[in-house]
Amino acid sequence: MRGDYQQLVDEISAALGAPATLEDRDFGLIAFGAHESDDEVMDPVRTRSILQRRSSAAVRAWFEAFGIARAKTALRIPPDPAAGVFKGRICLPVRHRGIVHGYVWLLDDGHLTDLELGGRGAPPDPRIAQAMETASRIGALLADEARAGSELGYLLRELLDAPAAGRPAAAAALRDALRDSLRFTPGVPLTLVAVLPWNTPDTDTAPLPGLPGLLAACALPAGGGLEGGPAADGTQAAPPGSPGSGATDPQRPAAAVPSLAALVRLRSPGALAPAHAVAEHLLRSPRAGATPAEAAARGGPAAGGGQPAPLGPGAAGIGAGTSELTALPATWREALDAARAARAEPRLGPITQWDAIGAYRMLTTLPKTAPDPVIGPLLTPAHAELARTAEVFLDCAGQASRTAQVLGIHRQTLYYRLGRVEKLTGLDLGDGEHRLLLHMALKAARL
Repeated sequence: MRGDYQQLVDEISAALGAPATLEDRDFGLIAFGAHESDDEVMDPVRTRSILQRRSSAAVRAWFEAFGIARAKTALRIPPDPAAGVFKGRICLPVRHRGIVHGYVWLLDDGHLTDLELGGRGAPPDPRIAQAMETASRIGALLADEARAGSELGYLLRELLDAPAAGRPAAAAALRDALRDSLRFTPGVPLTLVAVLPWNTPDTDTAPLPGLPGLLAACALPAGGGLEGGPAADGTQAAPPGSPGSGATDPQRPAAAVPSLAALVRLRSPGALAPAHAVAEHLLRSPRAGATPAEAAARGGPAAGGGQPAPLGPGAAGIGAGTSELTALPATWREALDAARAARAEPRLGPITQWDAIGAYRMLTTLPKTAPDPVIGPLLTPAHAELARTAEVFLDCAGQASRTAQVLGIHRQTLYYRLGRVEKLTGLDLGDGEHRLLLHMALKAARL
């Protein structure tokens, strides 16, 4: 399928004598055409698109301001050196049955300036007409890929949501669909990547990026498929058969954070490099990050249209490899727990594996309740520095000199702060059990 895209992009490049690139509707690179004078017309935006396989959010917003998502005919985009766009472009919207699936970009080194694009009663240049016909063929391919990806995503979600008794049937359905798509051989090792949060209503209908090993993806509430376990936002999932026990049940707590599950084929159970590559790509998507509801809950500033602004990039977790599709719900739990840990602990993120999160393997399995009363005073904004001091002190195994060095403070300042922590909490930091309670409570409060 990806070879078909490359051939069609090369056709457009050859017809117009200009370098062309094909990107999906999220500005993820699908294919790009070679050109003999490429070095003369490259600009920073195109270079980054090819090297990083994706354009930045700022570049996307700049181009979308020209109306490319609504366009049905070719558009001319002027250069803007201040934005890193040194060369003008012609954008060919890639549509199928009225739905935009991507864009073909043609770099203009000057010889396309007078090319008639059509519109306002003027017919397009025959070369543009031919290029738009090719773009329509690309749109049909992307639509077919979206439909196939939608089916696989639906079946993956069915498996992750299924109760234990229904997993064998759900796994068999997914296995058959993967085999029919020629993407899967039974017995090969697999894992799941969890991206948290994933802010989109239509993941199941979006084409999968062309990444080695990526088999299927679906969006679902964090906690989906975790029968009787904690949801990824920390709320305890309801017991099987009780109200709210299904991932899509309307009685599931509204605070559940939406996530993306990506199924990845591995070379061997312990070789997780393909999963890391998929996670890195997905985290660059504009859909990876805080949802509007989460931003509002945290007091995020409003963006255009009154919507709260995103709170920055999300995090990704990777579960252990398995050769059994029926084991994927357990792998999903691991991936979600790792993603939650990565969001809570910056030193782990933005991508981490379940087997690398240490004590968070236990903390993420606990139901989310109100913080232990003993640390309540430390969680107020006025005492944030004391909470950080206490956690660093405990992370450093109670070594004062090491803690002071990490915090960049004098040891006497450290002792003063620790004394205040003891007065606020009533704990004795010389007592091992008190230290354990404080350490785990502080970390759990950030999950």
